[in-house]
Amino acid sequence: MRMLQGLYAIADVQHIRAHDFFDRVQTVLLEGVPLIQYRDKVNDHDVRTRIAQRLRQLTRKHQSLLIINDDVELARAVDADGVHLGKEDCGIDEARARLGADRIVGASCYDDYGNAAEAVENGASYIAFGSFFASPTKPSAPRADLDLIIRAKQEMDVPVCAIGGITQANVLPLLDAGADMIAVISSLFAAPSPARSVQEYQALLQPFCAAS
Repeated sequence: MRMLQGLYAIADVQHIRAHDFFDRVQTVLLEGVPLIQYRDKVNDHDVRTRIAQRLRQLTRKHQSLLIINDDVELARAVDADGVHLGKEDCGIDEARARLGADRIVGASCYDDYGNAAEAVENGASYIAFGSFFASPTKPSAPRADLDLIIRAKQEMDVPVCAIGGITQANVLPLLDAGADMIAVISSLFAAPSPARSVQEYQALLQPFCAAS
């Protein structure tokens, strides 16, 4: 399995036009994005299953990881690499029991270090803090501080993901603080050229990934 490191593309159906969805996902995969998360809060089970199956095909073709947002059973059904859980979802231990010990279980920890510590204790594969900046996707999300990343990297032995309003213009402080993964939606999939956006991120990320 590939390392949990680098650009983490959140493919959210509410923020990518339906007729562009798979084309844009394939574009970023062609540029070498190592992780795709499928987030879908609007479609019914059958539609989500069809989309997830297609994403599974694409990510396997390009040797990238597929993470399903919030839905453990969907992750199982399409043989995804893992699941990402929020505070309203099932517990990490339950998700791991249902998915298997070799699967990825990520946890949203928002601006709460205690939440992150508990997630790691319960077996999270990675933890995600944010929002670090104003986010068009989640405008009311709590604002996280860089010290969360710094402390987590000092005290925890799992990868740390940063999310929320991240762009090429503001990503460097997150990388300097030690973030292993940078999760993006709008600055990638809403960009005029998603391929160029990936290339710009990769140029910024490469020195930090090479040093890890």
